[in-house]
Amino acid sequence: MTHRRSFIKKSLSVAATLSLTSLTGKAIAEDVSDALLALNKLSPLQAATDEELWMRMSQAYTTSASMIYLNNAGVSPQPKVVQDALTRYHQFINEGPSQHMNALERGKELLRSKLADLAGTSTDVIAINRNTTEALATVSNGLTLNKGDEIVMTQQDYPNMVMDWKQREMRQGIKINWINFKLPIEDENVIINEYIKATTPKTKIWHITHMINGTGQLLPAKKLCEEARKRNIISIVDGAQTYGQLDFKIADINPDYFAASLHKWLCAPLGTGLLYVKKENIAGLWPLFSGDHPQKDDIRKFETVGTRSLPSEIAISQAIDFHNAIGSKRKEERLRFLKNYCCEKISKHPRVKLHVSLKPEFSCAIGSFSIDGIEPAKIVLQLVLEHQIHTASIIWGNIDCVRISPHVYTTTKDLDHFVDAIFKIASA
Repeated sequence: MTHRRSFIKKSLSVAATLSLTSLTGKAIAEDVSDALLALNKLSPLQAATDEELWMRMSQAYTTSASMIYLNNAGVSPQPKVVQDALTRYHQFINEGPSQHMNALERGKELLRSKLADLAGTSTDVIAINRNTTEALATVSNGLTLNKGDEIVMTQQDYPNMVMDWKQREMRQGIKINWINFKLPIEDENVIINEYIKATTPKTKIWHITHMINGTGQLLPAKKLCEEARKRNIISIVDGAQTYGQLDFKIADINPDYFAASLHKWLCAPLGTGLLYVKKENIAGLWPLFSGDHPQKDDIRKFETVGTRSLPSEIAISQAIDFHNAIGSKRKEERLRFLKNYCCEKISKHPRVKLHVSLKPEFSCAIGSFSIDGIEPAKIVLQLVLEHQIHTASIIWGNIDCVRISPHVYTTTKDLDHFVDAIFKIASA
């Protein structure tokens, strides 16, 4: 038992000097290690409902005891091991900035290897970026398109992506063919057929959001990429909400391009993300920030952004270790359980309407709802001011709802408090 506990601790760090003992005390560190060890003995479905183990594991985070945080779809807190690593790397750089920045730069290749392993790809197709917006802007601005070329995307796609393609439409005369989903949808053929119907002989790109950030609707990205390939259409997948939330490999989806933010469900430092580019597409994709050889086939050309936060990037490694210590599938099932736990309860109130499916193939951690007669922004304000619960209101496309997004440190007691608050607001 002592040996296996030690293994779990070491799996959460890049070096043996950084383990769970960097938490507030050795007792907590060992309790978290034991909880992770116990979780790994359970199947993902069994582990999802073991409240006692998850409560012990949640001690790895430093979230406020005076606020229930339910906006992980926006940005997630980092486990203490990630915070400690980030602090240590910052201190290291400040001992001799230019020299030590070069030292950390060399550590990026080990990180790239870890990211590639998590993605199920080779290292030569993974670039380290600051977020999904930057990564997808690299693709949308780097592809060579002609006036009249068409792109298919939905009005529920992330605002930054919508605005980015609209700008290219205004500047260069490409055309966006819009899909407007009425969510939730519980038939993947409906989603696929909408993309097909919006496609013409001039269509060059399908922009595919793996999970709609506003409601939590999961789209069949793999099948959409397959359909795009049949038509010789480029597939671009926005994986901001699924990477670190769902148990999958980028290689399984097989897109031409994929982007993710690592500071969401993977719990990496703020301002970290990745870009995947299929190997044969690298040379032809222009980088967002120019370099000496913009059409070389080296994935690293997409990392030429000038001075950036290397401590944040290198500390991604600890976030990956922590994620792997839990296990991707265990994490996914726990997140889905938490969302369904509270959404099922609030849906019993006659004024509450869910905007997300509870079926596993169409959603996971993100829940969304509205209360008849009350604006989402007012609900969010009441939750934070009267009940100390932080959520988000979403008004975008035809989405008009409150979004909740628990994480692995969230307990069912937290969600019971949330459910009670919703019933009070809806019954007033």
